[in-house]
Amino acid sequence: MTRLQGLTALVTGAGSGMGAETARRFVAEGAAVLITDINREAGEEIAAPLGEKARFQHLDVARAESWAEAVQACIDTFGSLDVLVNNAGVIAWGGITTTPEHTFRTALDVNTVGPFLGMQAVVPHMVGRGSGSIINVCSTSSLVGSPKSVAYTASKWATRGMTKAVALELASTGVRVNSIHPGVIDTPMSTKARSGAAGDLTSGTPPVGRLGATSEIAALAVHLASAESAFITGADHVIDGGRSAGW
Repeated sequence: MTRLQGLTALVTGAGSGMGAETARRFVAEGAAVLITDINREAGEEIAAPLGEKARFQHLDVARAESWAEAVQACIDTFGSLDVLVNNAGVIAWGGITTTPEHTFRTALDVNTVGPFLGMQAVVPHMVGRGSGSIINVCSTSSLVGSPKSVAYTASKWATRGMTKAVALELASTGVRVNSIHPGVIDTPMSTKARSGAAGDLTSGTPPVGRLGATSEIAALAVHLASAESAFITGADHVIDGGRSAGW
């Protein structure tokens, strides 16, 4: 498997779930990967068995200086940065009258400001090289309204819109920008959501009869990172087992 041979990727939120599986799959496909996460122990645990093709770098996606350090570490370690996967995210449950302001701001900081700062940090390098792929992991909550998750929904809609704006801005430079919209995927984060206050919103089985797997998200990310998707930019890629197709 060499679909990403010679490429270097930076994956955020790679200490668990979809980010971890994406990092593993990228390495298996020949890429060098800077695994980043705010949880140092988790990120190092994912990177360790992947050998010389993977390194861990602590990253707080809501801080511009942390991004600058991560991007420089990637270039210093591997020589380039060809793919950015903005996967780090937080879930925030609550309606318009029950969501504290700090919860709303935290959701925006991680889910929207994080990808914004990440793109700002990598775009000059990618444009200078004349190529690159940016993949923003959004949600099906950025396609429709989601009750009792006003902060999360707002943050994901904003990131979806930002993805399209940046894709158009960079279309002539060789840098592509796309979004992935997972439904309910079998991850530690979704397990926690299904067992908590949001269970009534996340427990329903998609039309295909099962939850999504992290490997399926990773496979889509590989496609968007590779030359196979050279004519795809500014696009929404929904992977939710048919859940958003209708009632």
